[in-house]
Amino acid sequence: MKALILGFIIIIAAVFAVLPPEIFGFGLGWKDDVLIFLRGGIPVIAVLFGLIAVFIGIADIKDRAEAKKEENL
Repeated sequence: MKALILGFIIIIAAVFAVLPPEIFGFGLGWKDDVLIFLRGGIPVIAVLFGLIAVFIGIADIKDRAEAKKEENL
């Protein structure tokens, strides 16, 4: 229950940080900073996910080869 409440508090804080104060009358107006962070972070995250997918694929190929060897015995 505490984790659920904490999660909602964090979501509300994040929305508050992104809202422009000129339009809503409150907020920190960090929208541009968040977009810059995402533009820089998304390619890095994509490379990491790609590496993980490659490693999973290699492990899968090894597992299939090992299973095939066990079937032949």
